Amino acid sequence: MKQRTFLAALLLTLIQAAQADVLVLVHGYMADARSWEASGVIATLAARGWQPAGVLTLAPNGTSSPVVPSSAANKIYGVNLPAAAPLPVQARVLARLLDALRQRYPHERLVLAGHSAGGVVARMLVTGQNPYAVDTLVTIASPHLGTVRAAEGLELVDFNPFFCPGPGIDFMKHALGGEEYDYLEHSRGTLIDLLPETSGNLLAWLNRQAYPDIHYDAIVHTLPYTAGDDIVPAYSQDMNNVPALRGRVRTLYIPAAHSLNPQDGVLLAALLAQQPRH
Repeated sequence: MKQRTFLAALLLTLIQAAQADVLVLVHGYMADARSWEASGVIATLAARGWQPAGVLTLAPNGTSSPVVPSSAANKIYGVNLPAAAPLPVQARVLARLLDALRQRYPHERLVLAGHSAGGVVARMLVTGQNPYAVDTLVTIASPHLGTVRAAEGLELVDFNPFFCPGPGIDFMKHALGGEEYDYLEHSRGTLIDLLPETSGNLLAWLNRQAYPDIHYDAIVHTLPYTAGDDIVPAYSQDMNNVPALRGRVRTLYIPAAHSLNPQDGVLLAALLAQQPRH
């Protein structure tokens, strides 16, 4: 009987050791899945044993693109989200994609890593009962407490000087601002969701939800002589400042601007290599 128990325990250990890990990379505002490759993060992860396995996108009929299976022990999937949509809309799209991923990999350790607004969207997916059994959430330069840059973007979109009212100012904005202004205008809901936390807004609600007992890591970007990067202050990037997560987050600081860079891949790989499974 003892021998059977020992063999069963050994078999369970071997099965657990053989389990693969799935890393899902969630892009941020004004970006898509290609940002992880263009920044060098994918190449950095690949050099450390993480194999790119594809990009998941939601089709017009609401179904996920096929999940291309991978036999790699550590595999990476990117996602394409509607980055100009309000954060809850992005979260619903991400949920559909994770549902398809979980059907393909029902038992593997699932890690979400989100850059900028993508980290906030990813955090929305683990609230409550953690429906997709996420093991680890890593956020990179994410505005967990909001950013005044969102308010500045809204001011630009809503600016209407007295000397040029009506359609005239709209024409000037589009003509002078080009594609970036057009994006700002179409992403008004996103900017509202990223406003600094205040009573009644999205971040105030999200930051007081129940969070599961999983691994939480925050990579904070900071610039010299700046309390943060060029977009998000350091205190907002640190998930430990989220009331519901205070004291539960491992925080790492790197000297960097807001954009992704290869060092994010180095840190991400190191963090995941150090963590036991939940």
